Amino acid sequence: MTAPTTGPRAPVTPTTVRPSQPPNRLKVWATRAPLLPALVFLIAVTQLPFVATLVISLFDWNSLDPDDRHFTGLSNYRHAAEDEALRESVLTTAVLTATVVLATVVLGLLLALLLDREFRGRGVVRTLLIAPFLVVPVAAALLWKHVLYNPDYGLFNGALTWVAARFGDDSPPQPDWVSDMPLLAVEASLIWQWTPFMMLILLAGLQSRPMDMIEAARIDGAGNWQIFRYLTLPHLRRYLELGVLLGSVYIVQNFDAVFTITAGGLDTANLPYTIYQTFYQAHEYGQASAAGVLVVIGSIIIATFALRVVSSLFTEEASRS
Repeated sequence: MTAPTTGPRAPVTPTTVRPSQPPNRLKVWATRAPLLPALVFLIAVTQLPFVATLVISLFDWNSLDPDDRHFTGLSNYRHAAEDEALRESVLTTAVLTATVVLATVVLGLLLALLLDREFRGRGVVRTLLIAPFLVVPVAAALLWKHVLYNPDYGLFNGALTWVAARFGDDSPPQPDWVSDMPLLAVEASLIWQWTPFMMLILLAGLQSRPMDMIEAARIDGAGNWQIFRYLTLPHLRRYLELGVLLGSVYIVQNFDAVFTITAGGLDTANLPYTIYQTFYQAHEYGQASAAGVLVVIGSIIIATFALRVVSSLFTEEASRS
């Protein structure tokens, strides 16, 4: 039995294995270097104060007796959880935030639908509607407190007097708006100021709609309500979520309107104002810091959802383009 013969083998060319080149560290740092000053500034103005607040929250520290401070661990957090005023402020903050956000979303959607149409003077109307958002928050609160709400010379009572005179009533009602409806007075000023913010977000969503689908729906006989319900509203879902989450983050930490209009009285003290009272009036640095840390944690949770919505919105827009 003979062994099988094989033909001549082709010469094997040795493969040259190139060593993996190390990354160009100089190029990497050249792209990152312009961001370093901003990163350092961000850490200095946000993270370092938060760390200091976290440390202070673990101490029993009253500024009226600054030398008598000692470590108490989590007792300040326990006190914050058991504080009746803080729990009431949490409820007030929830009611204030839910009312303002819901009202601004509805009004912002109506105004965005109006501005999405072509009409004469649309640019002027858009500028006028954006103007309340550009007013300084304290100035806006002072405007509502003195120009509109004042029972003696406010525009609201002046309008009631004018309407009553037209109908022959010599003794029109002159309510004290802040005293009679304090929380509603704060909510109205915030709704006036934050409605343009919602309007801009929803207007951007309306102007990014695929118009070919809308035209196809009109050709198929769909009416305005059907187009709004089945095409526009689903398209605006991400923008509505973004507006609700960002609005909640801003309204939860609002301090100016409560401080300026009611000074936290008449059951209008929200979380920021209660922390302000604990820090600047009761001089309890440890307890105020503990409450502030809890508020920051809650805000981070809301902001996390907001960032996810923004990321998904950008991903959706990128896939569409």
